[in-house]
Amino acid sequence: MSPGDSFKGIEITKDLTIPKLFLQSAKKYWDKKVAMREKEFGIWIPFTWKQYYENVRRIALGMVAVGLEKGDKVAMIGDNRPEALWAEMATMCVGGVGVWLFQDSLIDEVSYIIDHSDAKLMVGEGQEEVDKCLRIKDKCPKLKRMIWDDPKGMRDYDDPILISLKEVMKIGEELEKKEPSLFEDMIMQGKGEDVCLLFYTSGTTALPKGALLTHYNMLTMGQNLMRVDPYLETDDFVSYLPFAWIGEQMMSVSCGIQAGFTLNFPEEPETAQENIREIGPHVMFAPPRIYEQMVRNVQVKYLDASWSKRKAYELAMKVGYQVADLKFSKKPIPWYWKALNYLAYLGVHKKLRDHLGLSRIRDTYTGGAAMGPDHFRFFHALGVNLKQIYGQTEIAGISVLHRDDDIKFDTVGKPIPETEVKITPEGEIISKSPSVFQGYYKMSEETAKTLRDEWLHSGDTGFIDSEGHLVVFDRTKDVMTLSDGSKFAPQYLETRLKFSPYIRDVWAIGDNRPYVTSVICIDYGVVGKWAEDRNIAYTSYPELSQMPQVYELIQKEIIKMNRDLPPVARIKKFINLYKEFDPDDDELTRTRKLRRAFVEDRYKDIVKGLYSDTDKVHMDTTITYEDGRVVRIKTDLRLMDVPQ
Repeated sequence: MSPGDSFKGIEITKDLTIPKLFLQSAKKYWDKKVAMREKEFGIWIPFTWKQYYENVRRIALGMVAVGLEKGDKVAMIGDNRPEALWAEMATMCVGGVGVWLFQDSLIDEVSYIIDHSDAKLMVGEGQEEVDKCLRIKDKCPKLKRMIWDDPKGMRDYDDPILISLKEVMKIGEELEKKEPSLFEDMIMQGKGEDVCLLFYTSGTTALPKGALLTHYNMLTMGQNLMRVDPYLETDDFVSYLPFAWIGEQMMSVSCGIQAGFTLNFPEEPETAQENIREIGPHVMFAPPRIYEQMVRNVQVKYLDASWSKRKAYELAMKVGYQVADLKFSKKPIPWYWKALNYLAYLGVHKKLRDHLGLSRIRDTYTGGAAMGPDHFRFFHALGVNLKQIYGQTEIAGISVLHRDDDIKFDTVGKPIPETEVKITPEGEIISKSPSVFQGYYKMSEETAKTLRDEWLHSGDTGFIDSEGHLVVFDRTKDVMTLSDGSKFAPQYLETRLKFSPYIRDVWAIGDNRPYVTSVICIDYGVVGKWAEDRNIAYTSYPELSQMPQVYELIQKEIIKMNRDLPPVARIKKFINLYKEFDPDDDELTRTRKLRRAFVEDRYKDIVKGLYSDTDKVHMDTTITYEDGRVVRIKTDLRLMDVPQ
């Protein structure tokens, strides 16, 4: 019997909503269980379900008092904090729709989403978010009030659109005295088919599209995930990825409210890794970049370690990789490998897992982008049960998942219960499930393209293998046709190269071209340390990236990766970019997916240089800082061939 067979869960009816489930859980646990914790000033501060309920009630009634009605949109922006989740839950309790924005969104993105979503209220953390609101309020006539929480730097702000969260809660308390049953009455009026969240997709090719998700969509997705991997009310989960990402909502809200596990909020985004280690969560979900950074941290420590520690690490990892590969191939593990693996665990793996915050982990997932097989094997060598999730915002986060003991790192697993996945004659992945979204807000043509006969068209190319596993090739529009006419996924090259500690980002080029090339963004911290250890002087990222020694270092990493590829797919030439790819320059989405069409246009001179006889490319371009400043960059970039 698989673990999911014993999971009964709650009965999700058409009447059930997230607030109704919140109400049930609050009354069940009340002051007997911690609902969430937040680290502040170095101390973990707990909030019981009773406190969670009371704070949500105050905010919800306060929002009603300042004009929020059923169906209204509430835009939210800020770090992961209890107050952020209270505001989201309060919005849903009133019957409103939550619209999350990435905290690092530039002013044009904030303006577009708030205006397009018809947001009536905006909830922000502090001064930075308030400044954004004040700059865009004239362009967003439907926005009536901005609720802020952190008073730091807010003393001289007196715009009538602004109101503090404390004031909203105070108003809510007064309304509760007049109408004591109003809060729970509003909750009971909700229906499962009501829209609860409006998610703006990352928009790799065009303007973001707002996906409408109902309570029923979110709850069925969470339940079907937990039918594969049940979560326990005693589990801990660390909420540190943006609430604007469907993956975080999937775990913190959809699964959290059903399982009743404890949410933990880090002190700051910068301390997230340290705080994860303190909590030691049982369940974790993150995009590949988080796991890639973990691997990079370990690799850097290895490079700095003494000879004896390096040898111990190498030996332990060799054993771990052997055992992991036997598991992947579903072969029995001989007793002597089990014994060696146990010794490797005691000597190295246990300490490494603790250092990464994975000491108590049971279910670990990655999704949102492709992860390279090298990263997968690394975590399984440590004994971490890392599994791939596949899905998209339009299916409430997830449709396909690896099962325990059936993990193939070149696939994303099998469909979760109540989900059907098919491949069209053109090779496109399409899905059907109760979690498929209602359509795009105010974009009927885009909805008609994506939703056809109840099937969600993903825009991804893939196939289903002989064991029923889904293999995702790449975005259909991104698949490369190589010089011999064969099809190839650029992200495969990119994820393999990112296993190198010296490489942060990669853009592989080669569609309908004579050979494959790449643009490399070095990891400034790691390569900088490497340069310092060799007494190589540099002053900046642009200077370091163009040094001959750094080019030789990157060339060696590419040669290593090329060995495992067919000759036609091997990288023959590369260039080190003078900067990292950045969402603020529109080169990446907020979830760090490469905007290929945009970078191809922006760096057309580089592409031209990679397919010519020149050994240098002159760049004259601009970069945008988070505060909106635009700086002009003029520089020469070297090109380098890769021996085949």
